[in-house]
Amino acid sequence: MTVETAPAIDTALVRRLVGTQFPQWAGRPLTRYAPAGSDHVIHRLGDELSVRLPRHAGAIGQAAKEAEWLPRLAPQLPLAVPVPVAVGEPDFGYPWPWAVSRWLDGEVATVEALSGSHEAAVELAGFLTALHRFDGEAADLAVRPLAIRDAATRAAIEEVGDAFDPSALTGLWDAALAAPAWAGPPVWCHGDFHTGNLLTAGGRPSAVIDFGELGPGDPACDLMIAFTLMSAGTRATFRTALGVDEATWTRGRGWALATGLTAYLAYAAVDPRVAAQTTRQITEALAG
Repeated sequence: MTVETAPAIDTALVRRLVGTQFPQWAGRPLTRYAPAGSDHVIHRLGDELSVRLPRHAGAIGQAAKEAEWLPRLAPQLPLAVPVPVAVGEPDFGYPWPWAVSRWLDGEVATVEALSGSHEAAVELAGFLTALHRFDGEAADLAVRPLAIRDAATRAAIEEVGDAFDPSALTGLWDAALAAPAWAGPPVWCHGDFHTGNLLTAGGRPSAVIDFGELGPGDPACDLMIAFTLMSAGTRATFRTALGVDEATWTRGRGWALATGLTAYLAYAAVDPRVAAQTTRQITEALAG
């Protein structure tokens, strides 16, 4: 299945959109931010704002979702999250809603900076503990069980060839699907909690961004951060601080494996940075 992509998004288009729909910001400097993620083109607008335009149809719901839910969740979270300011409308040939949010200072988290930090592991566990306290049953959003990734994950295991041990991959995947399901009500989950969506300042976690996958579900999906960022030692600290049982941890390893394989196949051949990140994620998930 193909994903509809947007027309070319350049700074001139963003300036026209902002200037027409939000003239109060028309005179502010506008600078494209790089590197950005695979879902959005991001510009910094003055010193205080960011503008995010979806690159493809799969990301078009994020502006409205963040505008509705993040103001409700943010006051109870120990790390900063995006502060939505406005949602823009399609115009000038650009087909989808787009977002203006407060700019969050910080550097994207790296393994080199934080993998050995037990303090960071505890802080990240605290963030997830706070997020997962929110009852997701009231949200009119679909719950995403791990099993929905079964066909795609098994196909990915076939495709990665000699890059990884297919028997080990299949063994972990089978174990994750066989683990007892989450017995509690669905809770709010970030849904894409990895190093690229974590900002740091002063050597500590400072903000969590990109809530496009925010929704109710099994908290195991948010354990991905343990396998993208942490070492074996700090992962143990994180698990203890979060109070994760064996079944949830195994499902979390499954989420890390599934998402890592998908990203590896999509980007490893064209982006050495992603190849290294996803190889680590898969390897750490296998290690446990």
